[in-house]
Amino acid sequence: MESPQSLRSHAIAALRPALRPLRALAFIACSGAAHEPAMASLFDEQARTVLSQIVSEEIADGRVPGTVIIAGTAESQTWQLVQGNRMLRPRIEPMTADTVFDLASLTKVVATTTAIMQLVERGKLDLAAPAARYWPAFGANGKAQITIQQLLSHTSGLPAEPPGHAGSWHGTTRDALLRSIADIRPVAMPDERIIYSDVNFIVLGELVTRVTGLALDAYCREFIFRPLGMKDAGFTPDAAHAARSAPTTADSLGMRQGRVHDPLASALQGVAGNAGLFSTADDLARFARMLLRDGRADSDGATPARSRHAHILRPESIARISVPASTVAGLPWRGLGWELDAPLSANRDRLPPVGAIGHTGYTGTGLWVDFVTRRYLIILTNRVHANKGGDAAPLRAQALALLSSAAAPVSAREIGEALPGARDALALAAHLPAAKGPVRTGIDLLAAQGFAMLAGMRIGLVTNRSGFDANGQRTIDVLSHAPHVTLARLFSPEHGLDIAMDKPIADSTDSSSGLVVHSLYGQTTRFPRGALDGLDALVFDLQDAGVRFFTYETTLGYALEAAAAAHIPLIVLDRPNPLGADRFGGPSLDTGHESFTGYFPMPLQHGMTIGELATMFNEERHIGADLRVIPLGGYLRSMRFADTGLGWIPVSPNLRTFTALELYPDIALLEGANVSVGRGTPHPFEWVGAPWIDGGRLAAVLNSLRDDAHFERIDFVPTESAYRGQLCHGLRIIRKAPEGVPGSLGVAIVATLHALYPQVFDLAATRDAIGSSGISQAIGNGARPDALDALMTREADGFRPVRQRYLRY
Repeated sequence: MESPQSLRSHAIAALRPALRPLRALAFIACSGAAHEPAMASLFDEQARTVLSQIVSEEIADGRVPGTVIIAGTAESQTWQLVQGNRMLRPRIEPMTADTVFDLASLTKVVATTTAIMQLVERGKLDLAAPAARYWPAFGANGKAQITIQQLLSHTSGLPAEPPGHAGSWHGTTRDALLRSIADIRPVAMPDERIIYSDVNFIVLGELVTRVTGLALDAYCREFIFRPLGMKDAGFTPDAAHAARSAPTTADSLGMRQGRVHDPLASALQGVAGNAGLFSTADDLARFARMLLRDGRADSDGATPARSRHAHILRPESIARISVPASTVAGLPWRGLGWELDAPLSANRDRLPPVGAIGHTGYTGTGLWVDFVTRRYLIILTNRVHANKGGDAAPLRAQALALLSSAAAPVSAREIGEALPGARDALALAAHLPAAKGPVRTGIDLLAAQGFAMLAGMRIGLVTNRSGFDANGQRTIDVLSHAPHVTLARLFSPEHGLDIAMDKPIADSTDSSSGLVVHSLYGQTTRFPRGALDGLDALVFDLQDAGVRFFTYETTLGYALEAAAAAHIPLIVLDRPNPLGADRFGGPSLDTGHESFTGYFPMPLQHGMTIGELATMFNEERHIGADLRVIPLGGYLRSMRFADTGLGWIPVSPNLRTFTALELYPDIALLEGANVSVGRGTPHPFEWVGAPWIDGGRLAAVLNSLRDDAHFERIDFVPTESAYRGQLCHGLRIIRKAPEGVPGSLGVAIVATLHALYPQVFDLAATRDAIGSSGISQAIGNGARPDALDALMTREADGFRPVRQRYLRY
């Protein structure tokens, strides 16, 4: 009988021919040459200072004891930060660049997913095959049809952990625990939903052993780590590596230094598909560069000579892990093993989660690789060694935002060019939702009438993605195929036809209709002279935000003026007020101060639909347009947008959720001042901050003043807009009772910032958004919140009879 060492040698010898360095393969996923414009520099000196400040504050707050962070590019440009301590008890040891970290769940992607994809390339495994083909016992209890791809994408339906708890696994033999996993029952049908599961990856790790004859650690050492020159990466660290490892929590056996933290991996003697890998940041950087180089190892002297330029993975394998393996649960999408993310660009929070891959680990680790901007970020901490377990999430979020703020915005087209396999996912993200409720919009009623109002006409259309019918078809496409109607000209408002831009926009071409899209937010915000020549009518279909300073309302006013001047009718396809058409109020725009962000002197929230606004503008400003409104069907004034059953499409790049929309009237009052309102973060209009704000102090004052919202301290780095790339301190705002005086919350925040920081906060810059000189003066004079509310109510009461004349519903 052969010894285990001899069997392992034979297994390695049998695998080597198929895993030898491969010929350079054609570009599939991430060749850098075609995407140079998206490339951005790494941290500049200012950003490095900000990152060090971020880390210092996270350490001071007790969230992490220290960290090693590496940012780099495919071309081996790297920047590293080493800060804090790796050990706090029983003695203090400073963090070092060569600190070895327990990577926790990064094991899933660095070791297990890579090994599985190599074996798929070699033909040893089939992603579509049931795992039970390779481990027959695993097929018990309803698991016979669970595929390897479902295990990789966490859509297998298996539970997160095996039965029992961490304490019950201690002392269990490896074989016994694997038998328990083989006997486990699914908790959902395959492909029914995403359940992030350690069980999935323990099974995958066992499959590597069963098809190769090698333990997972031996396989990864021979075919991943050594070829890549990852000299410090591996399972079950030896004494030398353990001595420079960052410890996790202490247990009955003493400090966990060089011993895996994960209880399942610990029960499996430190070698498991879900956890157990240890590594340094430098070794992970080699792995990240391999992914960005079409699977090729580094060519520097640190890589073994026989392995230089070796392909660890084929480009097509990298392409497969970089795009959604399943969208069964909608967002978030997952690739094979990896979490999918948006590119590390300034507008990443406005992009679908495609273009980059990433993963985090329970101990405080994280790795992100971006195939569009060709960069990676590694954050390694041992947050579980910090007080009360620590928390690496704020550090990760702020460091990712800081790196992203250095890169130019990325378009969906650039993502599709970098990752051709992502195009289906991008198309799915751009799909317009169908209606599921009682309300029918103007375009639906127009279609139900057979487009009779437009018969025989050449028409122009003012619209964007917010204009679509109950079937999720764009109004552009509906009208371009309408019988006896000629759609001849397109016009788009601020943010463009795709509602993706936060800057002036040039004319473009709609790929579906082939029509030129004339921008009304470029060199001019009005209809140019002659823009309506040759048209018989102008149609308007935009979803409004229900707030006075939203520019779609001004574009509506300009459309009325242009149609009147051209002596053609303006046909407005009505849509709901998303904030509800039963409430109005807030500071009112002073007469004579009309602008592109305030077409008509009315309160902050007008409580009217776009069709009602059109009628009011036309009559009260004596425009004299031939206005025809196609009304809503089944609409009640008291409905909020969620009640209508209509599909929601963000009406601007930063109004992505109902929560942001609800807070927008209040928090946008701060726009223009020297604060961030959360643009360039995952939560615009829910976060407010600036480098000079004391978030804890501001939250405490506002919590003592308001009972309609709760305020929590938060630190964040905006990737764009105000304070881009700077660390801001401020508030997370959680609305509790939205039915108070409209605008009251926003005015209170403005007043509180002025009271706390009279020499710093730019109160004058809020004047245009507030609109009312009376309210602005009262804030400057230190008026009490109840006095401000009373003043806003009096101003709104003056609008009541005007509004009442034009209500349709």
